[in-house]
Amino acid sequence: MAKDLIIGRQKEIEQINECYESKESQLVILYGRRRVGKTFLINQIFDEQFAFKLVGDYNQNKEEQLYNFYEELKRKSKTEVSVPQSWREAFFQLRDYIDTLPRDKKQVIFFDEMPWLDNHKSGFLEAFEYFWNSYGASKNNLMLIVCGSATSWLIEHIDHNKGGLFNRQNCRIYLEPFNLYETEQFLLSRNIHWSRYDICECYMILGGIPFYLNLLKGSIPYSANIDNLFFKKRAALWDEFEHLYNTLFTNSEAYIKIVEVLSEKRIGFSRKELVEKSKLSDNSLLTKMIKNLVDSGFVREYPFYGNKKRQTKYQLADFYTMFYFKFVKENAGKDEHFWSNTLDNQARKSWAGFTFEQLCKDHIRQIKQKIGISGVLANVSTWFVQGDEESEGAQIDMLIDRRDRVINICEMKFVNDEYVIDKNYDQDIRRKISKFQSTTGTKKVIQLTFVTTYGVKLNMYSQRISSQVLLDDLFVNL
Repeated sequence: MAKDLIIGRQKEIEQINECYESKESQLVILYGRRRVGKTFLINQIFDEQFAFKLVGDYNQNKEEQLYNFYEELKRKSKTEVSVPQSWREAFFQLRDYIDTLPRDKKQVIFFDEMPWLDNHKSGFLEAFEYFWNSYGASKNNLMLIVCGSATSWLIEHIDHNKGGLFNRQNCRIYLEPFNLYETEQFLLSRNIHWSRYDICECYMILGGIPFYLNLLKGSIPYSANIDNLFFKKRAALWDEFEHLYNTLFTNSEAYIKIVEVLSEKRIGFSRKELVEKSKLSDNSLLTKMIKNLVDSGFVREYPFYGNKKRQTKYQLADFYTMFYFKFVKENAGKDEHFWSNTLDNQARKSWAGFTFEQLCKDHIRQIKQKIGISGVLANVSTWFVQGDEESEGAQIDMLIDRRDRVINICEMKFVNDEYVIDKNYDQDIRRKISKFQSTTGTKKVIQLTFVTTYGVKLNMYSQRISSQVLLDDLFVNL
């Protein structure tokens, strides 16, 4: 197995190796956000040495997909086969071919972008279920990997299948975007040597998505890279947004409406607020769309402190989508050096501030390790209270509620120097903590944690801080 070009992914490689070494048949589900590197991972692990591989073709009808199947099977089997007229016939042909392969060697079958094979009334899923239940599940030397970017389809039809595939999968792997450490390693592998501050800001634009990161060039500065990718005419990612959502979701307009609404407020919206803002119907279809967005990694379901379900917030969690709505949608093609020209722009500083908060939520394990609570059970949530005529409202974007009866209230600041707490900010923090204690009635110990790029400057107002997490701490590999 060839793994030399793979950055990170050690846990996933171990899982796949275990399946490969198993003496039983294996049905493996690999899913994750589009462009996250699923196909690359499988191709590299097996060095393209598959017994059979079929890639779903986006927006093609059943006849075209079956013809692709025919061509692939003819090439691998080196025999003349007929073009199947149905998926059931195709899978019987696949059975006949597998029976000709050595039984003392693990045979790996790879269906990439499987959701695209399941056209309306194509009969693909039913034929696949029959193939696996009547044949594949009993072939101890068979490892079948199904993969796709349409996470919702894989979860509904394979992982949570209530029919013939119920509890038939052996291994499910969700491939997450790179974290900051893996992103840095990926950039170094491409001879890109940037400061961690620039890597962090780049991450807040592209996320840890290998396909996007692979478009960066080390020969030009970070800001020029962003201009090239987003703001030049016909830039590399100028049409990525529509393509991304259209290929993942049917009824993509409604999905885009949801993420567009969520992009308007950093803390996100409750379901009730989302319905009001989007004008979408509050029904089971909306429930399914929200779930699909959460499962696909585009939206984060962020609990309210105390687990009040009705106050659960849905936040936009995909960095690329956040950046698109904030800067690209209205600016693409207008100023080809937009990002380079906005270094001190207040809108950019504001964006960096709230996006850094989202980045911290994706690196909560690193934060917990730095403050010494890796082994402590803890829940991460948000809290807020509306103001009224008598008192001002308050909001805490991230608090870590620990089993050891301590709550870390986290303040997150993305600045290019040490962060300075002044008198007004100190008073605001005190007021928020006091409001939180009086409103929730908590008796737990409150500790103040600052997550910043370069630390908090020591002064008379910094003494209340219990712990600090610096940018370098978020680059730790866990």
